[in-house]
Amino acid sequence: MSSTLSARLPAAGGVSPVARISESALRRNAPLALAAGTGSGADDVFAADAWGHGAEWVASVLSDLGMDAAPLDAAVLFGLPGSHARPVMSLHGRALGTKPLLRGEGVSYGYTHRAPRDTTVALVTGGYAQGVVRSLGNTATVSIGGRRHRIVGRVAMDVCVVDVEGQTVPRGTEVVYFGDPADGHPSVEEWADATGLSAAEIVAVVGVRADRRVTG
Repeated sequence: MSSTLSARLPAAGGVSPVARISESALRRNAPLALAAGTGSGADDVFAADAWGHGAEWVASVLSDLGMDAAPLDAAVLFGLPGSHARPVMSLHGRALGTKPLLRGEGVSYGYTHRAPRDTTVALVTGGYAQGVVRSLGNTATVSIGGRRHRIVGRVAMDVCVVDVEGQTVPRGTEVVYFGDPADGHPSVEEWADATGLSAAEIVAVVGVRADRRVTG
């Protein structure tokens, strides 16, 4: 049933980043969410389109598991920071290209970042229209090829700029905005610290605005 619903989700394309929703993580987290359940009710689990994860799809997985949403702890179910469960959502962009940035040159609106030395920057899909909050500029990092790189300058509507520090980043290379810290990826908690938003607010907005796709 869940695979049928997955096919209805929008495919990646254009400049939208992709919010990957892990079915295996949700299934693994569900018993933990039951054990930690607060009895706050099904409305909590399904609020804001199941915290951006897709209410219809989440309901189908829980039904397949024979579980009622009412007794579940939603933060544990979706693997939010502090729950000690695996994150269900991760956010991925892709590199559109790179260019050299000379010492003293600025990037993005208002030149809030100027290169302290000669470097290379990459233009990456994903901006504030898809939930990459503007205050992440000059603060947050992304993961490219297992290495962390800082977002520099102001985040634009559909793209942002990342200082790749001379790393070779071919067009189309995957960029991880946030994911599982166990894999070395930036976490939603880092975004919460940088923006002042809660983890729940961040995933709810990203899940609605990015291209949401269910993975295994």
